Amino acid sequence: MKASYDFRGTKVLVTGASRGIGHGVAVGFAQAGAEVAILAGGDAVHDTAAQMSRDLGVTVKGLACDITSNAAVLAAVAQLDRIDVLVNNAGLELLTPLDSDDPDQAETDFRRIVDINITGTFLMTRAALPLMTAPGANIINTCSIWSRTSEPGFSAYASSKHASLGLTRTFAKELGPRGIRVNGVCPGWVRTVASMRSLARMSAETGRTEEDLLAEITGNQILPGLMEPEDMAATYLFLASDAARNMTGQALMADRGEVMA
Repeated sequence: MKASYDFRGTKVLVTGASRGIGHGVAVGFAQAGAEVAILAGGDAVHDTAAQMSRDLGVTVKGLACDITSNAAVLAAVAQLDRIDVLVNNAGLELLTPLDSDDPDQAETDFRRIVDINITGTFLMTRAALPLMTAPGANIINTCSIWSRTSEPGFSAYASSKHASLGLTRTFAKELGPRGIRVNGVCPGWVRTVASMRSLARMSAETGRTEEDLLAEITGNQILPGLMEPEDMAATYLFLASDAARNMTGQALMADRGEVMA
């Protein structure tokens, strides 16, 4: 990348950062000099933070937290003294078809997706606000291209991402008077555990090979090729930087031209 940013002296919290897009974004901020904390469900986040610290030569703090629990969120945030940039990236992506072979599981998955992707974002943002008092503090939500479109079978995930766009716009209006900007990023298909799991499920549901489905997905992009998690970092760094100081309530498409909205 030709773009470079200086986040020295900036404290960043990235949720859902043990892998995938969140991990790529956290690495990007750390490489730009930020003091980074990563948060995810399960104790494995501590191992991820330790590995990032070794790889990058900086100290990355790991926080284990179920973001659907307000008590757990408050306890996690209490371990921090300041948050300049909050990246609400934690999310769950699963198929929830209406005509499921296991309707009880589909309902369980639906409720869990909504709880993590919507309620979790609300709880985390609310808990972080008392620590976001420095000038230029801002929030970035991962909204997905499916905040603008959808695919069959992904009712819970797509609707939750539509809701994340709504939260972005509402939070922007609510927090603007405090000087806090709120924006979103709408990634397209990125090679993550979640997206590859969805691809496998789509293959099983349709009888088409994963290679065929992936070729169709990337074929819908103007720029070819499947994005990697690290490809996402620059968009988040831009929105968190002074270069985007006049932007709030926006959601940038980072999808190689798949969805023009």
